[in-house]
Amino acid sequence: MNTKRRIALISTGGTIEKTYDELAGVLANAVSVLDVMLAQLDLEGVELVRVPLMNKDSLDMGEKDHTLIAKTAGAMAEAHDGVIIVHGTDRLAVTGERVHALWPEPPVPIVLTGAMRPYELRSTDALQNLTEALLAVQLVAPGTYVAMHNRVLRFPGVVKDRARGRFVGAGEG
Repeated sequence: MNTKRRIALISTGGTIEKTYDELAGVLANAVSVLDVMLAQLDLEGVELVRVPLMNKDSLDMGEKDHTLIAKTAGAMAEAHDGVIIVHGTDRLAVTGERVHALWPEPPVPIVLTGAMRPYELRSTDALQNLTEALLAVQLVAPGTYVAMHNRVLRFPGVVKDRARGRFVGAGEG
């Protein structure tokens, strides 16, 4: 009997996955570091299905990208116990709203997460946020959420508070 929860993990890029290109001297979305991060975690009871959709800085995403992510999340929600979308924080709220608009009542939780600082940096929030998303997707009711910085917020109405470097709900400030 398989009692593992099947979680789809859609990777889209963003700061959480940026790596340092020493030849160019910049952080870029060149290769995914999610597998390195996941290898550090004890995920007993979870079967992750990786869906490498794209590897973009969210500032480079357009409407078609947000729609593709949302449609992919909806399709994965039909066949899994939960969906996590790893996303850049600059346009994460746009994708969250698009997911909510296309799937206002998904059959399972869809949780977006990302990082303000890349995994490769010593002072990063990447592993914490990924871990929080992995826990949240197993505990919250069906809906669309962001899980970061010790908070889980439900869409619609989630926005990035650039001054505080975190996401807030509608009316928070």
